[in-house]
Order: sequence, then C-alpha cells, then structure tokens
Amino acid sequence: MAEAWGLDARLVADSHFVADLALCQARLMDRAAWPWLVLVPRRAGAVELFDLGDADGTLLARETAAVARRLKQAAGADKINVGALGNIVAQLHVHVVARRAGDLAWPGPVWGVTSATLADADRTAWVTRLRAALTGL
Repeated sequence: MAEAWGLDARLVADSHFVADLALCQARLMDRAAWPWLVLVPRRAGAVELFDLGDADGTLLARETAAVARRLKQAAGADKINVGALGNIVAQLHVHVVARRAGDLAWPGPVWGVTSATLADADRTAWVTRLRAALTGL
C-alpha cells in the first residue's frame, strides 16, 4: 500500500493553511515580520527536489514562480526570496518570503532574526488576502 501524504507536525504548528494548488499546499508562516509562504508538495516521502518526478518538478517550479509573483504584488515587496532548505523539517517544502528594503533582517536572511508571531487579526487578514491572490492557480 502506498504511503499517504501528511504534513509534518512542525509545519502544522508554525503555519496556517491558505490554499491547495494543483501540487502544493500553500501555507502562511506564522511570522509577524514578513509575509512568508511555504509550498508543500502533496507527495508522500518527498524530501529533496529530485524526489519528485519530472512532471511534478516542473509543476513545482511553475507554482513557485506564480506564487512568488502574486505574493510580491500582494505584499508590495521589493524582493522575493525563495529557498528549499529542509535542515530542520525534512519534508520537501519551498519558502517564498516577501522582503522590503529596510525590513527587520534586511539585507540578511530571515532565519533566526525573530520568532514574533502574527496577531490573530493580522493572520486572518493575510490568509484572506493571500487566498484571493492565489485564486486561479
């Protein structure tokens, strides 16, 4: 029997569901300093990009580019950072982070700078805004 896809418990704890795309689940990271999405391919056992087949790899690249474009517009970002690290959470996921010149970590990386989480109202507003931005993907 094939392994069922499930979301790593750390991603569940640190993020909020936004939308299901053709391949990925889009989730808002619970960080107040940056609009930050993670895209998690719904493929059991995927840890590395090369664990996806050619078709899924192409679809991941397309979804990442489309989400990045829409996040940049929705957040009024100066720059979008994209990365798939997986050193703490092995499950394949792609970070898409909206950055602004002068933000809390600019121009450095966002990891480890702050763990401040979104206020309930801000989280609700961002989820609503991002769902609308990702409609049609």
